[in-house]
Amino acid sequence: MAFDIALDLVRGERRIALTFATGAGITALCGPSGVGKSSVLAAVAGLLRPQSGHVVVDGVTLFDAAQNVSVPPEARACGLVFQDLRLFPHLTVAANLHYGERRAPRARQIVGFAETVRLLGIEDLLARRPATLSGGEAQRVAIGRALLAGPRFLLLDEPLAALDGALREGIMAVIERIRAEFALPMILVSHHADQVARLADHVVLMDTSS
Repeated sequence: MAFDIALDLVRGERRIALTFATGAGITALCGPSGVGKSSVLAAVAGLLRPQSGHVVVDGVTLFDAAQNVSVPPEARACGLVFQDLRLFPHLTVAANLHYGERRAPRARQIVGFAETVRLLGIEDLLARRPATLSGGEAQRVAIGRALLAGPRFLLLDEPLAALDGALREGIMAVIERIRAEFALPMILVSHHADQVARLADHVVLMDTSS
């Protein structure tokens, strides 16, 4: 199984309980706003600690409450693309990408700088700063930085939410190319049925009872 997840999380007054096991490819995590999808991603990435449960990715245990295992976030080899992207505003696009590249141990490098730039079609953006980028351009840079960090898996938090039709199509094509070229397991958070139908190999539904 690519993802074997069982989580019991408390966020404020809300309890989130979710269990799923899915195979290779893209797992879409779906449900209405406020149901806890982003919190689940944060727990898989190690940014939130569940009250109980486990997180196993490609056979590697990253968290197991019963066995007192909790791999720190920086050691999980997770490429997390936040909904707000979190690019460094004072750095150029090239410097943002090189930041990710420097974080990748040689044994985990899956793609080089030049190939990433070509894959994402961002050759003309390298000297610019994040504030000058469109939503689609910034999304490509954030995905590129995550790839260059040598991830074992990707977590994409609503990567298409703020984009219009043409930009959304471009990012969906990028996600499909990543799946085809690198075979990285991915969890994609979305509440759009058309995106899920096109991209997902597996679908996990969350609702207010989760």
